[in-house]
Order: sequence, then C-alpha cells, then structure tokens
Amino acid sequence: MLILGFLESWIRSHNNLALENLALRQQLATFKWDHPRPRISCFDRGFWVLLRRIWSKWINTLIIVKPETVVKWHRQGFKLYWNAISRRGKRRGRPFVSSEILNLITRITRENPSWGAPRIHGELLKVSFYVSERTISRYLPRWEPDEDKVAK
Repeated sequence: MLILGFLESWIRSHNNLALENLALRQQLATFKWDHPRPRISCFDRGFWVLLRRIWSKWINTLIIVKPETVVKWHRQGFKLYWNAISRRGKRRGRPFVSSEILNLITRITRENPSWGAPRIHGELLKVSFYVSERTISRYLPRWEPDEDKVAK
C-alpha cells in the first residue's frame, strides 16, 4: 500500500502535491486547538472556498467538514458579496423629488386646471424634467370645489 502511494505521488503533478500538502497542513493546524471540537474560523472557511475554486481534487483531502458545507460557505460568500455590491452608493426608498419640480407641477395645474397627469408629464418632458407620470399624479394638488360655485 505504501508503495502504491509513493508511485501515485511520483506520477502526480507538483502543483497537485503542493495543494494537497497545504490542505492537509491547514486541517492539522485547525485540529491543534485545545478544544474538543475543532473551531473553524473565517480564515479557514475562506481557505476552503478558495481551494475549491482553484483545485478540482479538493474533496479528496477534506476531513474536518463535509464538502456540502464548503459549497454552502461559497454560496453564502457569493450572496454577501452581491448584496454589498448592490447596496453601494444607493439610497433606499422612493427617489427624492426636488421642490422645483413640485412647484412646477403645482403652477402648471393652477394655470391649466383641465390638464391631468399625462399632459403635465408630457410638458415636463419637453423642458427636460424626467419625472414619471405616476409621481406627477401623486403630487397633483387636490382641488376642492368652491361652495359658492356649487350652489349657483
């Protein structure tokens, strides 16, 4: 059996041997802690995720955890990475509408009471104010009918 192991290591590439040696040493270092159960740090998790990406035979040397666990760590890291990327530089919630646009919507509505949100939206686009029609309809002033005009 020892002879077969020696022949196999003789045939294998130097890179595979170096990666296997590194993986086994890392696991040995994890087992050296004075705990009944080995504690796996973030460094250990990152090591195994990286090793999984660069070496196809990583499963053969893995002893301290199941291969499914390493795959789960990889997926969690991927999810954290993309969550951080998608949040960078963005505010949450509805975008801010400037007071200039709100005043303009109010003014156009006051001067043209028969216009609705679609017409106001078109007019604002003509002067390069890009606001959705739905936003305009939210900020249209609510005109209550005058009691004097209703009674006549």
